[in-house]
Amino acid sequence: VNWDPQFETAISDLEVENTEVDGHMWHFKYPLQDGATYEYVEKDEDGNVTLRETRDYISIATTRPETMLGDGAVAVHPSDERYAPIVGKLCEIPVGPKEHRRLIPIITDDYPDPDFGSGAVKITGAHDFNDYAVAQRGNIPMYRLMDTKGHMRDDGAPYVEEAAKAQAIIDGTEMTREEIDRINIVPDDLRGLDRYAARKMVIDQITAEGLAVMVPADHPEVAWMKGQAPEWNHKGRADLQPLEDDAEGPSTLPMVEAKKIMQPFGDRSKVVIEPMLTDQWFVDAKTLAQPAITAVQDGTTKFVPENWDKTYFNWLNDIQPWCISRQLWWGHQIPVWYGPGLEGERLTADSDEDWMPSGVGLIEFCAGTEEEVRVKAEEYYGEPVQFVSQEDWVAKNFAGMLQPEAIPLYRDPDVLDTWFSSALWPFSTLGWPDQTPELDRYYKTDVLITGFDIIFFWVARMMMQGIHFMNEVPFHTVYINSIVVDGKGKKMSKSLGNIIDPLELIDQYGADATRYALASQEVQSRRTLRMSNQAAEGGRNFGTKLWNAARFADLNQCHATFLSGTKPYESHTDAIRVVGQHETVNRWIVGETARCAAAVDKALGEHKFNEAATALYDHIWKVFCDWYVEFAKPLLADGHPAQEETRATMAWALDQCLILLHPIMPFITEELWSVLAAERPKPLIHMNWPDLDLSLADEAADTEMNWVIRVIEGIRSVRAEMNVPAGAKIELVLTGHSPAVGERMLRNSQLIQRLARLSECAVADSAPEGSVTIALQDCAINLPLAGVIDVAAEKSRLDKAVGKISKEIMGLEKKLGNEGFLAKAPEEVVEEQRERMSIASSERDRLNAALERLAGIG
Repeated sequence: VNWDPQFETAISDLEVENTEVDGHMWHFKYPLQDGATYEYVEKDEDGNVTLRETRDYISIATTRPETMLGDGAVAVHPSDERYAPIVGKLCEIPVGPKEHRRLIPIITDDYPDPDFGSGAVKITGAHDFNDYAVAQRGNIPMYRLMDTKGHMRDDGAPYVEEAAKAQAIIDGTEMTREEIDRINIVPDDLRGLDRYAARKMVIDQITAEGLAVMVPADHPEVAWMKGQAPEWNHKGRADLQPLEDDAEGPSTLPMVEAKKIMQPFGDRSKVVIEPMLTDQWFVDAKTLAQPAITAVQDGTTKFVPENWDKTYFNWLNDIQPWCISRQLWWGHQIPVWYGPGLEGERLTADSDEDWMPSGVGLIEFCAGTEEEVRVKAEEYYGEPVQFVSQEDWVAKNFAGMLQPEAIPLYRDPDVLDTWFSSALWPFSTLGWPDQTPELDRYYKTDVLITGFDIIFFWVARMMMQGIHFMNEVPFHTVYINSIVVDGKGKKMSKSLGNIIDPLELIDQYGADATRYALASQEVQSRRTLRMSNQAAEGGRNFGTKLWNAARFADLNQCHATFLSGTKPYESHTDAIRVVGQHETVNRWIVGETARCAAAVDKALGEHKFNEAATALYDHIWKVFCDWYVEFAKPLLADGHPAQEETRATMAWALDQCLILLHPIMPFITEELWSVLAAERPKPLIHMNWPDLDLSLADEAADTEMNWVIRVIEGIRSVRAEMNVPAGAKIELVLTGHSPAVGERMLRNSQLIQRLARLSECAVADSAPEGSVTIALQDCAINLPLAGVIDVAAEKSRLDKAVGKISKEIMGLEKKLGNEGFLAKAPEEVVEEQRERMSIASSERDRLNAALERLAGIG
């Protein structure tokens, strides 16, 4: 397993961060038994001999010299002709007291790569995952070298005795894995040392004895150079200083390659993880995985976006046995108790010696509670049992404290992996294993929303356990949301100082503003979501806009409790039909509201949260607040015949905005719901979702009001582009129109004049001289500006602005066309430059359009 020496526990593969670091590879000689020799021959690709020499050793390369102490064999590939003469022979581990060094066999296995290093690999099964697999295949003994803190073991008998036990295995003595694990073959002078301190001593000892592979001092693969050293120096001694720049070094050096290596770090402890052979509990994940794979393949559970199912399948198809035990003090304790086996002689509690079975192993009892274990154990033993601590069991400190004839049991001290416990969440929270009403009602659950980084940590495990224990998937849909990063697209980090605390955002801008900022940027298939104060501020401004519109409605008595004297409504569609609309603007807003509800329904049904948020923003801010409220102001005046109708319509339309926005901004909407009516049938959170039919839309009203909006927006745009003074009221002349369009203009002239700041709306056959023309599909809007603005000055201003923006665009084009910049600059910087380019291009287009209009004035 992956062992974390900092936390002294096994950890999951998924909790290991493999990081590329600067490392070294040492080359050492393993002498052949009794000085045996062989002819070592190297050949090139064409079969020509490039090296031939007599050797009495086999060379290995390692990045972890301290683990040589636990070698069980040296392996070479079966096809490697260089070592064929010595396969099956024994070689000597080149460290430890000379007279007691262990001999290990030279074996063949498909694992070594003949083209990598020397082609020979030392096999340390207790401290390397690949070596462990080779040791299992070859029945090679595996010796654990370290304790839980990553220090060299200091338990057991002296090295001489322990090395003799290990040598006996090579000579044919059979031992169990547990017996081999108890052997401590760490030399006495290295016991108790930190693994890296032991590494330096091992390197020093091997090099001092002349068993390091030596190469010429100018060899290209030697890490040593003048003035620099890794864990050793030019003479292979850790206690000597490197050479000065002008010093003369030796002619040969130990072969130590400086190279990049992948090193495993604990994602929490940040220390180097030690692969280590330990006793753990495992789950047969391969068996559990197949039903979970099938459930997604046949569509029982779907991923949104669909592409994330590949991540799910890749992990489950290659899943390994799952280590579920952890040596920590938090978590669910393993539900297993241990007691002595029945076979063998058993000492009694009242004997002179401590109670302890003689020559027997342990038996395991698994159950949910101590009482269940007691029943099982007493049925097995036929005698009473008593629970003791593991410490008392190990120390045999329970003699005298046991009841007569009682048999001691102790509980496994390990706890379950957090993700094992978390995988039980969909049903364990509902009363399982009891068949509770909650379990019956709420399992399976509905939609799981989570991040892509825990698809294998959590999602896949919930699927495996849910199907196994409940015979049904835990959820029908898995929505994979984005991971929140900072405003520049960087992952949040304390060291970078770019952490955005959601609680601080809520304190400053409000919970609703923060929620809206997140929802509006949650785009399917986008891996990251940029969060910033500016995004939250935008959400706050949206909430403020809605609040002010609601305040306007309240001041104008647009209250929804009663609609024209009718009873409080339950059906949203029927409510608006009760009132009836005669005014075009009221018929228009009803249709716009129905369309907004349909867009939000569709977006939420497809889990496109940003599209739902955008549809609500466009409708509430741009349609309801910016246009309908302004259009309705004259109709709400005292004495206007449509006042009551408009009050009821505005109240209804505002209510629909609150209901539709409630899932994203629940607090402001619930507050406004309660204050905008003296009486409500129920709180907003309990209201039915709008069932607005698109038949509520009135095509004639839509056509007319959308035309009015285009006219007003066109005039406002020209005023801004032409720098028309805000207080100046200008004339509008309509040309190129049909009679129906002319009537539409006159019918809505007061609205257009008020909102576009016009002095008059007229229709004519031709445009006045000095007019700026806005071409619409069914007419032309002409604005006589010759006497209102200084045409020459405006042209000069616009020319300068176009020149400035064009210069900026040229600079951006040059930067974005530079392959070096694109390759080296951070992704967020490149994206920022592209956004600036897009904005600048749009601005230049706008300025050029204004210049064209000025040209029309003359």
